[in-house]
Amino acid sequence: MTPRLENRHALLTGAAGGIGLAVTKAYLAEGARCTAVDVATAPSPELAALMSQDRERVQYLACDVAKTAQLDALVAAAQARFGPIDILFNNAAIFDLAPLLDSDEAMYDRLFAVNVRGMFFVMQKVLAQMVAQRSSSRAPGTVINLASQAGRRGEALVAHYCATKAAVVSYTQSAALAMAPYGIRVNAIAPGVIDTPMWQRVDALFARYEGLQPGEKKAMVGKAVPLGYMGRPEQIAGAAVFLASDEASYITAQTLNVDGGNVMS
Repeated sequence: MTPRLENRHALLTGAAGGIGLAVTKAYLAEGARCTAVDVATAPSPELAALMSQDRERVQYLACDVAKTAQLDALVAAAQARFGPIDILFNNAAIFDLAPLLDSDEAMYDRLFAVNVRGMFFVMQKVLAQMVAQRSSSRAPGTVINLASQAGRRGEALVAHYCATKAAVVSYTQSAALAMAPYGIRVNAIAPGVIDTPMWQRVDALFARYEGLQPGEKKAMVGKAVPLGYMGRPEQIAGAAVFLASDEASYITAQTLNVDGGNVMS
């Protein structure tokens, strides 16, 4: 079978580990060329190992998506190596939590700067390139934004993060409608609780504010999932490949829950 993403160029933010790394691996396996982006000046050891295996089809670019002045250079550098961007996996995000009455402006600004402003302006820059580069000989581009089950509901300790992910869902819908005349699809994925390195910090924060032992929150949320366990990054990658492929050619403006049954919509 022909790889589903053969000869397509994917730009992936937040690609150094966890979900972003898993999707980078899956896209490469499906024939894509990948520009992997993260905030560190050098790739993570896991990403560096991946690059050493396939230097012809993967490159690393450092960028802080919260600093919008860096985004034009990011898109230009991605194109310079691998040509027009066909797929955006818009994944960069940060997490924090605190009781509502203790949550301060610094936390608010930090979360919204990356999770909303960074997400939106990366999407805007890439969509502008997709519109400018469209032609009868190329398939229209596609964007996949990373939302969260947290964007589907409020949580007492996680107000700002929940709000940022709800914004991702809303921007996905608006962008999909704006891009529909160009044939460009915009969708999102809302992961549930996924076993990534970020959960070490999440678990520690919940332990602090809920009086739990280390590891207790992680075990609790895994057992609470209807399927009975935390998801794996590779399970998000499967959805990301599908939404990027021609198999999803009639799907746009949707947020796909990949959460073991936590949210029904």
